[in-house]
Amino acid sequence: MKTEYPPLEVDNIRLALREAARGQATAAPNPPVGCVIVRGGEVVGRGFHERAGEPHAEVLALRGAGERARGATAYVTLEPCVHTGRTPPCTDALIAAGVARVVIAALDPDPRVAGQGAARLRAAGVDVTLGVLEAEAARQQAGFRMRVTAGRPWVTYKYAMTLDGRVAAAGEGRGTVTSAPAWARVMTWRAEVDAVAVGSGTVLADNPCLTVRGLEGGRDPRAVVFDRSGRVPPTARALRPGSVLVTAPATNPQPYEDLGMTVLRAGSLPGALRALGDLGLNTLLLEGGPTLATAFFAAGLVDEVRALVAPKVLGAGLPPLTLAPRPMAQAHELRDLQIEVLDPDLLVSGLIRPVPRLAAAGGM
Repeated sequence: MKTEYPPLEVDNIRLALREAARGQATAAPNPPVGCVIVRGGEVVGRGFHERAGEPHAEVLALRGAGERARGATAYVTLEPCVHTGRTPPCTDALIAAGVARVVIAALDPDPRVAGQGAARLRAAGVDVTLGVLEAEAARQQAGFRMRVTAGRPWVTYKYAMTLDGRVAAAGEGRGTVTSAPAWARVMTWRAEVDAVAVGSGTVLADNPCLTVRGLEGGRDPRAVVFDRSGRVPPTARALRPGSVLVTAPATNPQPYEDLGMTVLRAGSLPGALRALGDLGLNTLLLEGGPTLATAFFAAGLVDEVRALVAPKVLGAGLPPLTLAPRPMAQAHELRDLQIEVLDPDLLVSGLIRPVPRLAAAGGM
């Protein structure tokens, strides 16, 4: 049975989620977390975690609140940490500040926390409420949750196609399928993820930059190129300092390492994803062509799909996937489906698998 929470509780957690979104592109390998401190119906402190090694959201919110934190309620999107890492435990900071109550959206799947933060707060006499907007919070933290539970980034497959399911005309490369609003949305996605990935075929055909353009303040993600045979030339635009080349063990890494790139020599796609997780990447936007996308689907490594559909009929051309035929009952079905018009195109998005969550995150 779903727990109903007071509207004010929901509103304050939603405000904390907006704070957390400010660190969406920079917090990895940590999760994006937001916190607001409320006393007497007034927000007296707020904060978000910007990057690893810097103060957590709770600490920044407490700094803003000062003495007004005593007796106040802290609303936080993720269970406060209970261990000492690069920074001290946030539970200790909340207790020392004298907050009377902590409202937590979602428990932390990290085994170093995993309910222990809430337990420590309660043991210190702090009233704790769990599970307010848990699904929304877990969705925002999907990359972190996937990496700490499965050791790999959360993978979102993005593609643009015509009404008859073509991503490109034969012999033309990927080309431009959708309109300017859809292109702008893709730039927003790139600015929010840790890395964007393509295969060697896309690099050789289109030579993409894989950067963020036309978005003020947009941060470029790391470019990841999957190239089993090392055929992508070091002069390709996606290959630059900070980029990642995923290739076979036999590939000579020196030309790419000379560019300041990271070379991962992996024997399998799951192994490559775990290696990317070891680099601290929480989220990966898969923009590759049909060959790479099909390999990800075949390996069960796609978590989310974002399909941009243009009101065009092409006829012959490249499909987005070349998976072997299967019965309709075995089709990948999207959950949490969302449909949005990006005039004149249509965006259809949803999850292939649920976001990893801890049980028992509900209740007062």
